[in-house]
Amino acid sequence: QLEQFHPVSYGWALSCCAHNPMEAEDILQTAYLKVLDGRARFDGRAAFKTWLFAVIRHTAADERRRRWLHWLRLDGYRQERDDEGQPAARGDALEQTERVQLFRETLAKLPRRQQEVLHLVFYQDLTIEDAAGVMGVSRGSARTHYARGKQRLGDWLQQSGHFDEYRH
Repeated sequence: QLEQFHPVSYGWALSCCAHNPMEAEDILQTAYLKVLDGRARFDGRAAFKTWLFAVIRHTAADERRRRWLHWLRLDGYRQERDDEGQPAARGDALEQTERVQLFRETLAKLPRRQQEVLHLVFYQDLTIEDAAGVMGVSRGSARTHYARGKQRLGDWLQQSGHFDEYRH
């Protein structure tokens, strides 16, 4: 069935990847691998196409989250290095520290539920579904808090001028 839905799946992957063809191809390949190696299993509760599109969307979201975490270096500050492997200029390291501090301060401005779900997803590496269980809310509620918090956070950070190159 994957072959049958490939053209529309590629179109959906493009949509999930801001119409970046290379990224869409990578996401689609990763999603297909999840299906073929059993990490994503079709249970028949929805139409195959609906389920496949969800796998693609989740794969794209996971990749964006990984890229965002890498970009913000939330997994622990590492001093940046220049092309020759030497420590970056003090100004660069200071700017990175300021970015992380600004991110944390901005996160603290969000409503409590939005803070919780973003913290669980980005800092604790939980899925939104797992975060919902930790928070004691429904998956739908967690998804709503996540989407609203991420949108608000992204807007505030872009307005600050320090995160102009970040695209969500």
